[in-house]
Amino acid sequence: MSIVNLYKESRKKPVISFEFNRPNSEKAAANLDRALDLLITIPPDYVSVTFGAGGSNSKGSFELTDKLNQRGLNVVPYIAGVGLDPEQVVEAMEKFKNMELETIFVVRGDAPIWDDSYKPHPDAMKNASDLVKFIKSRYDFCVGVAGYPETHTEAVSSETDFDYLKLKVDEGAEYIVAQYFYDNQYFYDYMDKIRAKGISVPVVPGVMPIYTVKLTENLSKICGTTITKKISNGLGSLPADDKNAIIQFGIDLATEQCKGLLKYGVPGLHFYTMNRGKSIMKIFDNLKTDGVF
Repeated sequence: MSIVNLYKESRKKPVISFEFNRPNSEKAAANLDRALDLLITIPPDYVSVTFGAGGSNSKGSFELTDKLNQRGLNVVPYIAGVGLDPEQVVEAMEKFKNMELETIFVVRGDAPIWDDSYKPHPDAMKNASDLVKFIKSRYDFCVGVAGYPETHTEAVSSETDFDYLKLKVDEGAEYIVAQYFYDNQYFYDYMDKIRAKGISVPVVPGVMPIYTVKLTENLSKICGTTITKKISNGLGSLPADDKNAIIQFGIDLATEQCKGLLKYGVPGLHFYTMNRGKSIMKIFDNLKTDGVF
């Protein structure tokens, strides 16, 4: 079943999805397998697989997508346009078609920040909307796209960011997954503005549990996510070397976020796992205990 149909179904429970990244070492692959073994017991309605900055490890992404597909999971692979020319996009789409996948998640993609010599492919599509249009004109995949409650870091303005989101939907995107945030009010305000723009497709909030302080700080800079004063003070009150206390803080925060989002009426929750499973399992245990899942 295509993902948009999952979101549009009349369901007693929200659609649950997890995002995974292709591993880049044997140790990382083992960690991913452990996370998968945990999280598939929830179970998720679908899982997504990232593509790698600039298409830097598209082979690994295809391999992980195929692996998860072979395990019987409903898989949604990313496709990032910045590192690919049109022929490579078609090649990727044909691979996904041969895997009998129904949904693709389209992003513009980012350059690999660790590679100073990297240059985008000269024939690559400059915007995600161009890639959506290209794919929808040739294939019948359901297409999802990203949205940014705190505005994309490269957007000229929030209004321009909304215009681009509307364009992606007009070109054929059928659902939106929102970048993670640590204050639900960002998402609620975002939804008001989206609907005022005439965007009526399902919008799903992304949830990123806090795993470590360093990771949280680094990702917030890359993604433009605000570390609120409440979070900064909360983390600052914990012993810096107490990893378990920091993880528990993240679990408690994400649990409260999910409860608020579910009460608001979101059609689903999309978790950025960072290939980790224990925190998310505990979040779901909390939600079940509280009777909200």
